[in-house]
Amino acid sequence: MFRILTAGESHGPLGSVIIDSLPAGLAIDIDYINNELKRRQHGYGRGARMKIEQDSVEIYSGVRFGQSTGAPVLLTVVNRDHNNWKENMSINKVQASQAVTAARPGHADLSGALKYGRDDIRDILERASARETVLRTAAGALCKLFLQEFGIKIFSRTIAIGSINVQKEIRGSSEIESSRLRCADPDAETEMIKLIEQYGEIGDSLGGITEIIADNVCIGLGSYVQYDRRLDGLIGQAMLSIPSVKGVEIGPASENSSLAGSLVHDEIFHDQEKGFFRKTNRAGGIEGGISNGQPICVRLAIKPIPTLKKPLHTVDIKTKQACSAQKERADVCVVPAVGVIAEAMLAIVLTNVFLDKFGSDSLLDIKSVFKVYQSRIANGK
Repeated sequence: MFRILTAGESHGPLGSVIIDSLPAGLAIDIDYINNELKRRQHGYGRGARMKIEQDSVEIYSGVRFGQSTGAPVLLTVVNRDHNNWKENMSINKVQASQAVTAARPGHADLSGALKYGRDDIRDILERASARETVLRTAAGALCKLFLQEFGIKIFSRTIAIGSINVQKEIRGSSEIESSRLRCADPDAETEMIKLIEQYGEIGDSLGGITEIIADNVCIGLGSYVQYDRRLDGLIGQAMLSIPSVKGVEIGPASENSSLAGSLVHDEIFHDQEKGFFRKTNRAGGIEGGISNGQPICVRLAIKPIPTLKKPLHTVDIKTKQACSAQKERADVCVVPAVGVIAEAMLAIVLTNVFLDKFGSDSLLDIKSVFKVYQSRIANGK
């Protein structure tokens, strides 16, 4: 069974991720993985920590002579900022360490401290931090390399930040990569940047909407036979596991909910060259829990991050007295970064269902099975 397991704290010495059941024979490009980590760090509105960290991976197992071996792959990413936190993050008992007791609204602070019985919220916030997503991004990069062997490409773009929405899509995917906010509308992006600057000056934060698209996904990934195998359900869980993501749409779901069925469902056509095809994609590439051959389109609603320079009202968990929430170094807006993280999560989910469908031991064998399947689908059987 393909699975990902991460470990590490935000200001610990390093984070690690194990990728289990990655097929043997996949070419591993470390430069590609490191570039994915850089993409996660970029985006206007990111905080000061991104100037400290220079994320890159080290591979310790599962890869030999540039190819996966089929054994579990272990990747690590060093936290350069750990040098500033050695005493507070010591694994051994220290004489004095300042406990965090002012729980931040919107974080795991209070719920986590009560659940695990901790009187120092740092034990909670270090693991609950979005810093963990650097490890998912690294794992997702391996999954992207695998999916690219079958022509599947994944990208993201910003749809909205705060109250400012994209009005026109002028930039293509390559130009979006060089955009400061991963935005296809230059005019909207200019206004978004102004809004981020405005909120940064007053110590507040902004949310928004990002869209993730997977192109060239074959028909038949996922299944309707059990609830936990439905592709849209798997995608929903993966996306909602990303810190700050509070809503998921497959296709234009909110818009679809206000329309008549005759205007929503994608009609089916057939010809000798194309086989079965659609002229629209309002289902977002998934019907009945199964990919239908159209691009998979996922939109995420991202809340403003809850760590604020202008802290909200809270209660000290030790004294039970009113106070201001704990201040931590933070971003103003993470929407573009969430897009990159969500690309990784979509890649992980698609790799999982792909291996479930076509086998997982050897890339060579998977390609053989995939070729036979594609031939059958092309014949309409």
